[in-house]
Amino acid sequence: MATEQHNQEPEDELRQEYDLADLLKGGVRGKYAERYREGTNLVLLAPDVARAFPDAAAVNEALRLVMRLTELQRRQPVEP
Repeated sequence: MATEQHNQEPEDELRQEYDLADLLKGGVRGKYAERYREGTNLVLLAPDVARAFPDAAAVNEALRLVMRLTELQRRQPVEP
């Protein structure tokens, strides 16, 4: 005979020694809301590229160089 489990409340898995009031003490509602609204661009780097650029600063520096080179190339007069 099958038991109807879909009507039962899910079992609370939080340990008794965890006091949510204590765990959440000092929390600030919306602390990261502004940062979230600004948005974040995440890009997955290929492993070989990630090895060459170990952190965000290195990636940004390289991309800024590409931007400057592109701008310089646009300024060069086109020869016939």
